[in-house]
Amino acid sequence: MTRLLYLANIRLPTEKAHGLQIVQNCEAMALEGADVSLWGAARINDPALRGRDVYAHYGVERRFRVRRLPVLDLLPLVRGRNRLSQVAFALETLTYVLAALVGVLFVRVEIVYSRDALVLFALLPLLRLKRVRVGYEAHHVSAGPLGRRIERHVARRCTVIALTQRLADDLRAQADLATAPLVAHDGIREARFQTLPDRQSAREKTGWPADAFIVGYMGRLQTMAMDKGVGLLVEALASLPDEVALALVGGPDEHASALRERWLALGMDAARFLYAGQVAPDQVPVYLSAFDVCAMPFPWTEHFAHYASPLKLFEYMASGRAVIASDLPSTAEIVRDGVNGLLYPPGDVQALAATLKRLHEDAALRERLGKAGREQALEQFTWKARARRILAALRA
Repeated sequence: MTRLLYLANIRLPTEKAHGLQIVQNCEAMALEGADVSLWGAARINDPALRGRDVYAHYGVERRFRVRRLPVLDLLPLVRGRNRLSQVAFALETLTYVLAALVGVLFVRVEIVYSRDALVLFALLPLLRLKRVRVGYEAHHVSAGPLGRRIERHVARRCTVIALTQRLADDLRAQADLATAPLVAHDGIREARFQTLPDRQSAREKTGWPADAFIVGYMGRLQTMAMDKGVGLLVEALASLPDEVALALVGGPDEHASALRERWLALGMDAARFLYAGQVAPDQVPVYLSAFDVCAMPFPWTEHFAHYASPLKLFEYMASGRAVIASDLPSTAEIVRDGVNGLLYPPGDVQALAATLKRLHEDAALRERLGKAGREQALEQFTWKARARRILAALRA
């Protein structure tokens, strides 16, 4: 059995999507025959998450081991102070790297895998000495010269896995790689979506109105200080009939409050603004089942247009609900307009409103798009299928 070590300098559990992605991938790799250990960081967690069992929180099987490496975590003490936060993060990262170096010295491992180029950069000399194969899962291309130099160094010495085709192309050009990186989009944990409640049962469980036409958004409302376009969704819904409601599942609360004020300022009914806040991962399919339409209104930025492979997109599809998304190259790798979802020009509020109106008026179209998306998600975009491809590349 292949011994695989996943290095992730993150809090465990965390309210952010990367924690769910990492944990579900570790489970999938274990189910595909790898002996997996996940090394997170013993960082100070949010009060609501302290003491939570990682496996129970994410609803995964105990097929892999979790260890938290000791780190110097001063981030909670300087939160909001930019310069001090940068120093604190650097110290935390340095201590994580040192702990990982010491740990790797004393374990038998055949594959080391990580999303963090800096961590791999620091460990590569030791890993090469121990003849360990290394997988680097790239999620973006660094903007700064130092970050690009580190990524180039790592990419030339590792098996590279990229989330999108454009990201794979950019990394190959930047590092002058002889072979193209493996493109592996994000996906779903199939078991979470095998049995879904019908819309009425889901509405009863969530407490949402049975008669509303609900357009929903799942996930954090901001990523890396970047807006995700939900404000545009609020404006678009203002032109639709009164029975239309907006449902937000995620956070943070202050962003949701600002969106609610915008909703009310447009003369919309307060009772039609539905906010669930952060919900447990195992409840996500229930809330998605309560939607009529799943929206992903990302704006055009380099990250969203070329490098993003959002978990929400694949979970939207697996829920069997119609998907509407801004027409970005990364999204268009998955969503085919009129086949398994509808696309509209990013940032165009009138086009978004017209597309939502079309879905509101055509139940048969919603049904057809939702069915096609669900079939594709369950056939092509599962973590197990992804893990199988990645492990095959790493073992080759």
